[in-house]
Amino acid sequence: MKLVINIPCYNEEQTLPLVLGELPEHIFGISEIRVQIVDDGSTDDTSKVGARFGCKVIRHDRNLGLGCAFQTGVNEALDSGVDIFVNIDADNQYPPRYIGDLIKPILENRAEIVIGDRQPWKVRYFSPLKRILQWLGNAVIKLLLNIDSRDAVSGFRAYSKIALEKMYVTSSYSYTLDTLVQAAHKNFRISSLKIQTNPPTRQSRLSRNIFQYIALTMINFIQSILIYEPRKVFEWSLILLFFCVLITFLLFLNV
Repeated sequence: MKLVINIPCYNEEQTLPLVLGELPEHIFGISEIRVQIVDDGSTDDTSKVGARFGCKVIRHDRNLGLGCAFQTGVNEALDSGVDIFVNIDADNQYPPRYIGDLIKPILENRAEIVIGDRQPWKVRYFSPLKRILQWLGNAVIKLLLNIDSRDAVSGFRAYSKIALEKMYVTSSYSYTLDTLVQAAHKNFRISSLKIQTNPPTRQSRLSRNIFQYIALTMINFIQSILIYEPRKVFEWSLILLFFCVLITFLLFLNV
């Protein structure tokens, strides 16, 4: 079994060595481990750091976004004969020591996708507002997609080869919700692994602030739903319209 560990990077020369230095060299059930860096147009020495650690380095000439970097990594992994694909961020948020446990459900044929669950409600580095929004977002996704996703935007994930071959990320912004919508559409089995995270090393580069993050994430999610689950959009639109009409009618009766 071949495991490919994929690390999307954008100007990560400072934190990348922390991640690479803790990656497991041997995992039970895995005969080969390949580490690859997708340098998404970095202007620092990210690529040089990856090469120094012996990683396969794939570089974008310019910054294309996390979603594109993820898909580039998937394409490279499939070309190399991957069996299990693990994506981990370069900011050292996710401890690499969990990788062996993360891939276990796939090795045991119990899941096609496994998500590292940070248990957002308990993460002391998250503000109260972020914890509430994470909980609300997970609840909405569970309701709309009928999947038990406890940390829908976690970037620490494992995918089986079957899942990789049947998904294609359409968003340049991110892959987290896009792949979840596709997984629900294709009835993939999704599992979660509770993990603890490291203290933050920098601010998120996905957005300038939490409000921009919410807006971009919602747009990304709606786009994915429209592509893969348009019937759900139609059904929920009808439900919303029904309640609007009902409220209007009740107000009319009380006039």
